Amino acid sequence: MSITTVAIVTGASKGLGLALAQGLLGPNVHLITIARGQNSPLAEQATLASCTLKHVQADLSDPASFNTVIQPVIAALPRAASRYLLINNAGVVAPIGLAPSLDKLLAINQAFSLNVSSVIALTALFLQATQGLNADRRVLNISSGAGRGPTSGWGVYCATKAALDMYTQVVQAENHDLRIVSLAPGVIDTDMQSTIRDTSSSDFPNVDRFVQLHQHGQLAQASTIANAILTYMNSADFGTTVLDDIRHHL
Repeated sequence: MSITTVAIVTGASKGLGLALAQGLLGPNVHLITIARGQNSPLAEQATLASCTLKHVQADLSDPASFNTVIQPVIAALPRAASRYLLINNAGVVAPIGLAPSLDKLLAINQAFSLNVSSVIALTALFLQATQGLNADRRVLNISSGAGRGPTSGWGVYCATKAALDMYTQVVQAENHDLRIVSLAPGVIDTDMQSTIRDTSSSDFPNVDRFVQLHQHGQLAQASTIANAILTYMNSADFGTTVLDDIRHHL
């Protein structure tokens, strides 16, 4: 079976990442998923969809794991495809707290490592592996509105997403043959939202807003947003707006 699309999705064992991976399943697709956990149902779905799936079980925030497990897989990407996609979805909202409480350097470093550093390193590997190919190359970084406006209690999260937005703009300025977007996906019903709702109002003053969104059924479903994201990613407009929001495309 010839491969026409090579796609990489991080954080693909649950939530939006899993929904994105499921949406990419299809014939002539070589899908690489990277996550800390396994997902047996996805493997079964890939077989039914005649899709080649390679799952890499690894922690993106761990430099040793990144170098020994992830790097060889990306370096060995098939080189005959006509389209290459990288979706940097993995991320963490913790640590949550007001500025005086953010004194745990390890937790802060882990957030930056996953939300920013791993994206920079994985994108570099993707660019290296696809350099010189006569192919359509597209990179999607899952950002957040938190990177574009301050939110009390999210000092670390806001900072990581703002850094991700700026990095995306730099990559776009350097690589005119690459389509890259940093996309805010809106508020989605995922485990991250559960974490937010379980946070004390003393650490996150806006917690009641997210509790209300959940109680009133106003959280978007991961599958709905994933479908909208993939439709947008396949469109001719993808990459014309570097900092975007999926709610502009619903």
